Amino acid sequence: MSNRIPEDPAIKKARAQAKLAAHRGMATWGEKLVPLGTFRAAAQEVGRELAEAERVAEIRAHREPIAEMAVTEGPFDRIAVFGGVYNNRFALEALLEDARKRGADALYCLGDLGGFGPSPEAVWPLLESADVRTIQGNYEQSLSSGREDCNCGYTDPRDNHYAGISYQYTAERCSPEFKRWMGELPQHRRVTVGGRNLLMVHGSPRRVNEFLFDSSSPDAFLEVLLDQYRADAILCTHTGIAWHRRLPSGRDVVNVGVIGRPGNDGRTEVWYTVLAAQTTGNLAVEIVPLAYDHQALAAEMRSEGLPEPFVETVLTGWWTTCLEILPARERAASRY
Repeated sequence: MSNRIPEDPAIKKARAQAKLAAHRGMATWGEKLVPLGTFRAAAQEVGRELAEAERVAEIRAHREPIAEMAVTEGPFDRIAVFGGVYNNRFALEALLEDARKRGADALYCLGDLGGFGPSPEAVWPLLESADVRTIQGNYEQSLSSGREDCNCGYTDPRDNHYAGISYQYTAERCSPEFKRWMGELPQHRRVTVGGRNLLMVHGSPRRVNEFLFDSSSPDAFLEVLLDQYRADAILCTHTGIAWHRRLPSGRDVVNVGVIGRPGNDGRTEVWYTVLAAQTTGNLAVEIVPLAYDHQALAAEMRSEGLPEPFVETVLTGWWTTCLEILPARERAASRY
């Protein structure tokens, strides 16, 4: 039994608010924080001034659909979607069983099969035997092309240090056949659920390693992405933290979560998403907590010599690495 005294809720709330307030009056410029006035002054010196008609034309052109040749799959009534397996075959096995019980017509994985966990080759037969329809994440792109890094999109030296350990471990234990299979996966998929066209990507439609966090993705930006890519919903992953937003247009953006490690929420469960047709024409979106044998995963990680901070995350539900990429609001919700 733990002797740790629970933190007073009022103190916890005050600490979270203090974290959020730490950035007020400052702006992020590259990897630095600068006074907001300095940033605004610099921003005013760049760009173009347009007449109103030119401005409207530019906006219209920006929202024009982007051509792409993806074949739309389906229609389905109910699908299960997940990302970030991170070599966690224990969670993948639990998900396959749970999704079947929930009556999923099809299963989709949004990439990043490797990294973080042990024994990367073990997830391949599970995906194949369950007919999981998979797309490339940054890990698949890097492994199949022989890159020296995961192209995860981190900027912090500590995060990149641990990402390097994770990527090298995975790269050394994936066979040439597995890497070739990864390279043949599509970069995105489209599927119809209840008459709604869903675009599945890893990071974002624009870039495989773009982070779409809830707090830093405004409605207007997401509406433009949906316009550009002609979709009723965008399903993504990569950030490791699940969220869903129904936009003013009635369309949806869903970060489906990852099953390779917890969602930085103090729970040992991981998260995936079930989407289903509704008679109203909207999507039913359920972000599902998934229990699995996390103790077995932690034991195998230790036996493989993976970093102890990775194991601590599995056992506590709190991230110990990859924290610097988090926006202020998501970081404020963290333990660290």
